[in-house]
Amino acid sequence: MRDVGVAEELAQDALVAALEHWPAEGLPDNPAAWLMTTAKNKALDRIRQAALHRRKQEALGADADALGEHLTPDASDTLDDQDIGDDLLRLMFTACHPVLAREAQVALTLKLLAGLSTPEIARAFVQSEPTIAQRIVRAKRTLTNANVPFEVPRGEELESRLAAVLEVIYLIFNEGHTATAGDDLMRPALCEEAMRLARMLAQLAPQQREVHGLLALLELQASRLRARADAQGRPILLMDQDRARWDWLLIGRALTALETARALPGEPGPYELQAEIAACHARARRAEDTNWRGIVAAYDALLTIMPSPIVALNRAVAVSRAEGAATALPLVDDIVDEGTLKDYHLLPAVRGDLLVTLGRLTEARAEFERAATLAQNQREKQLLLERARQTLS
Repeated sequence: MRDVGVAEELAQDALVAALEHWPAEGLPDNPAAWLMTTAKNKALDRIRQAALHRRKQEALGADADALGEHLTPDASDTLDDQDIGDDLLRLMFTACHPVLAREAQVALTLKLLAGLSTPEIARAFVQSEPTIAQRIVRAKRTLTNANVPFEVPRGEELESRLAAVLEVIYLIFNEGHTATAGDDLMRPALCEEAMRLARMLAQLAPQQREVHGLLALLELQASRLRARADAQGRPILLMDQDRARWDWLLIGRALTALETARALPGEPGPYELQAEIAACHARARRAEDTNWRGIVAAYDALLTIMPSPIVALNRAVAVSRAEGAATALPLVDDIVDEGTLKDYHLLPAVRGDLLVTLGRLTEARAEFERAATLAQNQREKQLLLERARQTLS
């Protein structure tokens, strides 16, 4: 298959077939394999129909001999490369083709395989929806025009695509951790799927330091999911969470993954450094015991290898805890002046928090109200409006 647009259509056709058959016939033992095989069968149908249309009877006969009979939906996958034992992970490596720029690889894979919407992908990249939509369209066109085979890479090609696949998994988890829009703060199923893929990658690439770093990061973040909302679904800020509700078994697994990453050759990458930040929170049984200076140091290292305004904003929050709001506010104001995050709701939210600490309540209320207008998730919007009301009391 050399047309990513056709590949997307085939995937959608397979999902429609599942909606038609599964309610009546029951869920198959291996749903992913059922979908993969159904898509393959539809691809074979399309090839045969095209051959008939071209009236190339001899070629059609040769194709039929070569392609053989249809596979049954519960048949096992027949790909030659058996290292990647998961259909979704295999397809991720396939979609992250080096003919595309890194951001295009990730955006296209999130759209085609993770099922994220254009607004969700736009939030992941902190860019406008039209920009992301155009990027995805261009990526599809590039793959089609380059006549790129939609097939699983092997050997060194797998390793060259690993960084893009890691980023896809990371962004899937982020959307699950805090949903872009809707009435629910979180989408736990996305978090679970991202962790599952990260664990498979850790088995597939045990010598890749950043793979273990990503796994540690996701498990540390996931360990707090149960404590992130109250019984009514309202968000609970990190420093106010009941740490007894954290998943300490998962934290232990994550810290082991982090130690595995540290023991491997090379320097820590962005996922490992973010995991170290999350580990600083996990090691503190009480919020007041958090090693904020250690977190600031980790953010300093992260900014060196991954400079971004969001990392700078998170560092400013850590600075406010370590050195005070008066020290952190100028850092946040610099980010405001830069303008990159003008539509990012957490920027005025952070500024509002700092202004509350400094006693500048009227300014803080305006910041929380602005943050609420930018937030698309209803739970976050309600929290920000509540923060604004609290400045009046």
